[in-house]
Amino acid sequence: MDDGLPRRWYGHFLDLLQQDWEGAAELREASVNSQLGRWTTALTDAVVQSFADLGMLCAAKGHRLDLFPERNEEYLGMDVSAFADDPSQRWQFPTAVCELENSNRDDRVAYSLWKVMCVRTDLRVVFCYRRSMDDAEPLVTKLADEVVGVLPTEERMDVRGETIVAVGARGESAMFPYGFFKAWKLEMNTGRFGRFDR
Repeated sequence: MDDGLPRRWYGHFLDLLQQDWEGAAELREASVNSQLGRWTTALTDAVVQSFADLGMLCAAKGHRLDLFPERNEEYLGMDVSAFADDPSQRWQFPTAVCELENSNRDDRVAYSLWKVMCVRTDLRVVFCYRRSMDDAEPLVTKLADEVVGVLPTEERMDVRGETIVAVGARGESAMFPYGFFKAWKLEMNTGRFGRFDR
């Protein structure tokens, strides 16, 4: 596994949103106005672009992938799946999978985390939205307790790859994307999420 992939990808994702990338303003406006359908669509485009800029091919709603014999917009029921750009591999495992959950229900976010943790990949990301960043820390603690906490230690230590939960909110400042996104990375040895920055 590429140990630097989570940091490289997340840093690039944030950089993309700071640039004059065409979708950044749309994502910011959707976040500020809590327009969750619009937020999900704009976030999908941003996530796909961030992986594409790292040389990966993505499948997502509105982004059909022609890498495999079975051509789809979504694979394994994931909102975004990223693959190495290697057409010689007829069926390859995803390099990354992402779920973009805009529901306010904690259980729905927990389901998204459970879902990505069931996939064999190098990077799993769950994005979710809360009106305030004050709600993020309790949510991440609950996810660790209820989803990760059910795994026996030996099974948890066998999980390959990295897992990130990124919480989007209306924004704590005028500076986008900082204050609009905060991320936590799962520490497999403790089963807890720790703050994750670029």
